[in-house]
Amino acid sequence: MVIINLYSNTKYKPSPGGYPVFIADFHIHSKYSRATSADCRPENLEFWGRRKGLGLIGTGDFTHPAWRAELREKLRPAPFSEGLYELRSGFRLPEAAALGEKSPLFAVSGEIASIYKKSGKVRKVHNIILLPSLEAADALSAKLERIGNIRSDGRPILGLDTRDLLELTLGVCPEAVFIPAHIWTPHFSLFGAYSGFDAAEECFGDLTPYVRALETGLSSDPPMNRRLSALDRFVLVSNSDAHSPANLAREANLFDTGLSYPEMYRALTEAGNNGFAGTIEFFPEEGKYHWDGHRACGVGLSPAETRARGGVCPVCGKPLTLGVLHRVEELADRPEKCDCPASEGTSPITAFRRFERLAPLPEVIHASTGYSSVSVKGRKLCEKLLAEVGPELYILRGAGPDEIARAAGAGAAEGVRRLRSGEVEIEAGYDGRYGKIRLADSDGGYAAVSEICRERS
Repeated sequence: MVIINLYSNTKYKPSPGGYPVFIADFHIHSKYSRATSADCRPENLEFWGRRKGLGLIGTGDFTHPAWRAELREKLRPAPFSEGLYELRSGFRLPEAAALGEKSPLFAVSGEIASIYKKSGKVRKVHNIILLPSLEAADALSAKLERIGNIRSDGRPILGLDTRDLLELTLGVCPEAVFIPAHIWTPHFSLFGAYSGFDAAEECFGDLTPYVRALETGLSSDPPMNRRLSALDRFVLVSNSDAHSPANLAREANLFDTGLSYPEMYRALTEAGNNGFAGTIEFFPEEGKYHWDGHRACGVGLSPAETRARGGVCPVCGKPLTLGVLHRVEELADRPEKCDCPASEGTSPITAFRRFERLAPLPEVIHASTGYSSVSVKGRKLCEKLLAEVGPELYILRGAGPDEIARAAGAGAAEGVRRLRSGEVEIEAGYDGRYGKIRLADSDGGYAAVSEICRERS
């Protein structure tokens, strides 16, 4: 375990446009994806988006025909927000009114898995696609259905080279945003240790310039990614990859633009555009693939320990599952602790943007008060905070100590303060086991703050 005191990096400066920052989480899943909650419906996503304080939620799973039909039934184009959608008022949950008048909008999004052979190796790469309309989703889905089955899973698996998927996507909709998903996950990602590539160019070839953003995933954060100078030109985004509404915004993006698809598109793709303001992150150690290890053997090791042991498990003697940090160190050309500025000659889009590390509010309350996050008292305290102070992300990021203390007591206020300042103990995740973050309690010990939902991410 390691104790750190680290919260965020460079001071955030609003863009010249002066827009209020909105928070976006555009990589999620619907009830039609495997291992997802039946509650992943537009009305529940809107409700939880309000609770979290999101301005924009991805629809997820746009390739699934039944989900597109449900989206058409329950959403409508949002006035004054080109390319985005709002929940029709008739579908709004009654309890949503207690969370204020501000309703999050929706952007058409989806994740596609590509499994194919390239350069003598089986590749498994997941990608997120953002689109400006449901009509564009119809057109792209029609093309993809000629290639593989898009009806059995909200996240379809296609035997299509990722480079060709990008070409097909841009051919149908030049305004699409194409983002490699959770790029370090060992088995299903662009740079994954077991089925990925060593460089974006190896994957996308001549179309590499059309990929302008990368999703870092739960097990890595911006400083880890900036150890690779080859990634300087990319915008680094973070999303929840939520399989249930309650997990929305566990990671998310900050935009300092107007709330519209064209402005979001420009912030993610144009060199010199300052509209992408930064990210909200897990502590990367929370991710279930941060360290190397063997889940069955209960063994989690740092990359240095793995190398010292020759890459084999000390319990069973079999090769260890290599984690994200190990893979980052394999490809890195910068030291672990550095400011990691953009390389000379790269565009301003590579500026090292703000990031913040958070943990879920119910777990902070648990660590601060002793009330279980699933107990009646714990739930009531969270509800009181939401009713009297504001959405979860505001409570965790911006609410004053006095506001929190009045609603939930001095212990909760101190817990939030310690989270913001990074006064935590970290037990790293490995081989599919989520890590744990603990906040220091009043006795100088540490209480568990992060028993993360066991869902695929």
